[in-house]
Amino acid sequence: MARSIEIYDTTLRDGSQGQGIHFSVDDKLRIAAELERFGMNYIEGGWPGSNPRDVEFFARAKKIKFKHAKLAAFGSTRRKGVRASEDAQVRSLLEVDTPVVTIYGKTSALHVREVLRCSPEENLAMIRDTVAFLKSHRREVVYDCEHAIDGWKEDPAYAIATMLAAVEGGADRIVLCDTNGGSLPATVAAATRAVLAAMKVPVGIHTHDDAGLGLANALASLEAGASHVQGTVNGIGERTGNCDLTAVIPCAQLKYGWKCVSSTSLKGLAGLSRFVDGVANLAPDPRRPWVGTAAFAHKGGTHVDAVRKFSAAYEHIDPTVVGNERMVLVSDQSGRSNITMKAKSLGIDLDRDSPATSTALDELKKLEHAGWSFEDAEASLALLLRRHLGKTKTVPFEVMSYHVTARGARGSAYCEAVVRVSVGGKESLTVAEGDGPVHALDQALRSALVKSFPKIAKVSLVDYKVRILGGADGTAAKTRVVIRSSDGKTSWGTVGVSENLVEASLRAIVDGYAYALA
Repeated sequence: MARSIEIYDTTLRDGSQGQGIHFSVDDKLRIAAELERFGMNYIEGGWPGSNPRDVEFFARAKKIKFKHAKLAAFGSTRRKGVRASEDAQVRSLLEVDTPVVTIYGKTSALHVREVLRCSPEENLAMIRDTVAFLKSHRREVVYDCEHAIDGWKEDPAYAIATMLAAVEGGADRIVLCDTNGGSLPATVAAATRAVLAAMKVPVGIHTHDDAGLGLANALASLEAGASHVQGTVNGIGERTGNCDLTAVIPCAQLKYGWKCVSSTSLKGLAGLSRFVDGVANLAPDPRRPWVGTAAFAHKGGTHVDAVRKFSAAYEHIDPTVVGNERMVLVSDQSGRSNITMKAKSLGIDLDRDSPATSTALDELKKLEHAGWSFEDAEASLALLLRRHLGKTKTVPFEVMSYHVTARGARGSAYCEAVVRVSVGGKESLTVAEGDGPVHALDQALRSALVKSFPKIAKVSLVDYKVRILGGADGTAAKTRVVIRSSDGKTSWGTVGVSENLVEASLRAIVDGYAYALA
């Protein structure tokens, strides 16, 4: 039977301490529900003794039916010189009525002296009394040993004494925290083995990524015998972040063979990553291992050809196992395998050995050399391929000419665009105003086309990115514009390149409307 690893999620508490992360109560409730659906063992909701938002969260979270996960409230040991039953912060942990309470206490003798300013014996009493008080109210108690790895290096005997104090109080889990995130895997493994030898309760690990070793340290502890791991979705958290659960879960389950979540849940890992990024209003990191869009993206022609024949040649797992997918990129490094596999993903049947494939690949490489990039512009690529296949006219309209003017006075400005468009041999002239030259041009073109193509009314531009190519040329440098359009159901990317920003934008806009009509 496979060894089981408990997954403890602290996205809502430790994750929310990250720079730029701001979760409302509604945000936290949405994430908590998603974490429950995914299959986390523990969900740490927040610290009710620190802010009213977390108190409200716990009150409203009672409406969520936690069938798999246990909801945990987080706090600290009692203050020195005060009984746990009289400490307002400790009592607040009981008032939110969660089945699990997680508290942290000092492990390092140095911190006891310099931060708590109390005797080593008093610190042990604070730990023991707080755990015992919570246990007397029938709570499962997870004890987080703050600065556990550093404390163990400084004074192993005292560090383990603090953990034994928690066990004496009745703690259900002892969790070693690499609070500063600066430890090395070998040290974490050694500390874990030493603690396991002294404990009769399950031992866990909580790591931070300050040295870029959050994942490595967590795995080192699990390898040494820990059976509980704490982290956050996408590794968000204070400073450089926490151990990333989207990496530690598949590493533990797929590489070591340990049981973390169901195979069905694992297939939702990439979706969970994107969901949390969306709620946090963060741009997903495409290069995030396992779940990023680039995690299984192939660009080099020889790589793509090998993957086409034998996927394991350049993929360490089947991407669908974690809910991801293979992506084939096309560029000046592409071969015929790239372009035929990419065409297939776009619904285009392209014969690898046909003349059309050769000419399309030649044009693609010339365009890439001129500054074009189709990695995020699949719609422009599809139009290019359809053109080489001799399909019906890929762009059912033609922009004959355009003119854009900008006027400004006393801090205000507006732009006007005039577009002459030909549809089916009939020309029309359309004028529109906009907040800028590109907006005005888009409005004029949209007005000209919607009469003949009502479908255009549902299309909107949802993203607009500009990159200056060859910055040494200053304001005369070539510009690449990538536009993302959507009809409310799907979205697609298009690209335009020119020394003129407006012209580059127009090319991308035209492709966007042409793809919608195709």
